[in-house]
Amino acid sequence: MKRVLGIALQAVARRRGEASVSWVGAGLFMNNAPKRHDTPKRHDTPECSAAAKLGTHRNGVGRLLPHHRLWVYGLALEMLVLVRDAGIRDVKLRDEALRAAKGACLNVAEGAARVTRADKARAFTIARGEIVEACAALEIAALLDCARREDATRVAVLADRVVAMLTRLIR
Repeated sequence: MKRVLGIALQAVARRRGEASVSWVGAGLFMNNAPKRHDTPKRHDTPECSAAAKLGTHRNGVGRLLPHHRLWVYGLALEMLVLVRDAGIRDVKLRDEALRAAKGACLNVAEGAARVTRADKARAFTIARGEIVEACAALEIAALLDCARREDATRVAVLADRVVAMLTRLIR
């Protein structure tokens, strides 16, 4: 499997109807992530320039940022894509669900970058609330027949995993 797998490649695969690759299954997090000493020294190698162009998990300098090492960040990104693809027909509920899902991703990234346990816990607590809010917005949309119940169920299952992981990070 290629070392560089970006959001753009997944979007193309989704548009073509191909099976999407899980962020966790892609080996972009935790033990399967490339280590700092594995990165090339020169920044003009094809792999580094492709990573920078695709907006992948590399920051263009060849280093991983703190949130790229967290599985929960990848799951939060998957949830964002699921909420977006749910096709909520109610404009206000769609806006609320997307804002909450985006906020969850950003707060997970912020929490990963914080140094003290209290700062980390605060950001992860906010992210947990955002995940629940996004899930609730989709459930309400499904209840009002503004979204499919299957989408709400898939998001709820993923939200349960993300909330459990964030709860553990908060403690």
